[in-house]
Amino acid sequence: MRPKDFEPDAVADAAMQVFWQRGYAATSIQDLVDGTGLARSSLYNAFDSKHGLYRRALQRYQRLTAANIDLLAGPGPVKGRIRQLLMRIVDDELGNPRRRGCLAVNASIELAGHDDAVAEITAHNFLRLENALEAALRQGQQSGEIAARQSPRALASFVLCTIQGMRVLGKGSARRTRRQRLLDIVEVAMQTL
Repeated sequence: MRPKDFEPDAVADAAMQVFWQRGYAATSIQDLVDGTGLARSSLYNAFDSKHGLYRRALQRYQRLTAANIDLLAGPGPVKGRIRQLLMRIVDDELGNPRRRGCLAVNASIELAGHDDAVAEITAHNFLRLENALEAALRQGQQSGEIAARQSPRALASFVLCTIQGMRVLGKGSARRTRRQRLLDIVEVAMQTL
């Protein structure tokens, strides 16, 4: 297949699923050929390298996380929106039998420590969520729903860290205790707010 015969975003989305399931290092070019339906030459012509396709897939992942940002900006009590977001994370972690977790967290753990391009993409993804959390928490403090004893940015960082920690525990906890551990984290986080 020639590069002009496909939509690059659709290919990046298909590759994202492969990387998400296998991780960057364990994904071979053949896995990407199988997952996208493109020939090796087409993948290289369109994305330059496996790493180029990975970066594009990480950028496309932000589209999936936009729903969480929209939730935080929506109507209703701020604490209710944050609880709903945390419960989405619980449901996502418990509902995925392959335990893929969050692609941005996976990329951070696997590559961001030594790959500046990946670090930049994942940092941007986390920053988008942290900014949305800060805006919601600031709104909650202004309305009196959330105590103003902590800076909204510090609270946003705390909730972001809680979410990413839940993602890691969702992948790494024993099946029999996973649900309760995640629910306990939600309750402690809500009490902190």
